[in-house]
Amino acid sequence: MEQRNFDRLGRHVGIIGLGAWQLGADWGEVSEDAALDVLTAAVDAGVTFLDTADVYGDGRSEQLIGRFLRARPEHGLTVATKMGRRVPQTPEAYTLENFRAWTDRSRANLGVDTLDLVQLHCPPTAVFADDRVFDALDTLVAEKRVAGYGVSVETCDQALTAIARPGVASVQIILNAVRHKPLERVLPAAAAAGVGVVARVPLASGLLSGRYDEHTTFPENDHRTFNRHGESFDVGETFSGVDYDLGLAAVRRLAPLVGDGRTMAQFALRWILDQPGVTVVIPGARSAEQARRNAEAAGQPPLTEVELASVRATYDELIRPQVHDRW
Repeated sequence: MEQRNFDRLGRHVGIIGLGAWQLGADWGEVSEDAALDVLTAAVDAGVTFLDTADVYGDGRSEQLIGRFLRARPEHGLTVATKMGRRVPQTPEAYTLENFRAWTDRSRANLGVDTLDLVQLHCPPTAVFADDRVFDALDTLVAEKRVAGYGVSVETCDQALTAIARPGVASVQIILNAVRHKPLERVLPAAAAAGVGVVARVPLASGLLSGRYDEHTTFPENDHRTFNRHGESFDVGETFSGVDYDLGLAAVRRLAPLVGDGRTMAQFALRWILDQPGVTVVIPGARSAEQARRNAEAAGQPPLTEVELASVRATYDELIRPQVHDRW
């Protein structure tokens, strides 16, 4: 698998990673055996970057990854986790004392002395402008609790503020064929600064897999049921904030471009990989086969100029008016 650099982290990773939210919670039931099968299939297919968070299943996702790491001690993986969403979202919570406690918990869950990468988990906007927060993160590095730190953001403005911080190694942001705004300023700024870009929600919560229609239903404990209107967290995390029916229309317009030899999901992942400045994309998977198919997108040829133009036109005509100015 092609490798790309996290310049500020001093690491390189395969361009397709694995998002592990679904191994913890909020995507229906995933058994421990199924979760470990997903991890095994992804890594065997060339994945070297795993993304999790302390809040995914209240630590379950981290614990499962920790169990996997212990079974493969020579794994050569980079594991990124996140912190900050287990407490009320007030800027005052983002203190060195809390950071130490949160990272200690993640270190225990993952079974490691030093976290490869810890990311602030979509904190309040005021946090990004607080020098004390980033001084505290620098302290975590000095104490060797973490090798590096980054931020997961909801908005492009948050990303740009973070990129300007000299210690930030990575920015995680929603980027996919129905969320284009990061292309304008975030990706160029990150590339210029040597900040890695982790593209999350790459399949728009499965919309861009091409497997859903108007009759698809999701379990009650799946965020695609309980967060469609942002009832529990930012609505942008569910179907990328795109109206479900409008998203289906966009997918149907793009479907003829897929052709033979690739899936709709692989087409959508390849579109992200073709955007300059992207370091790694982190699709989730609930089965080993899905993990393998996602990883295979790394071997797909780049999209043609005609295909790229068609994705842009579909976004401009159908999606841009609804989402572009929101995040």
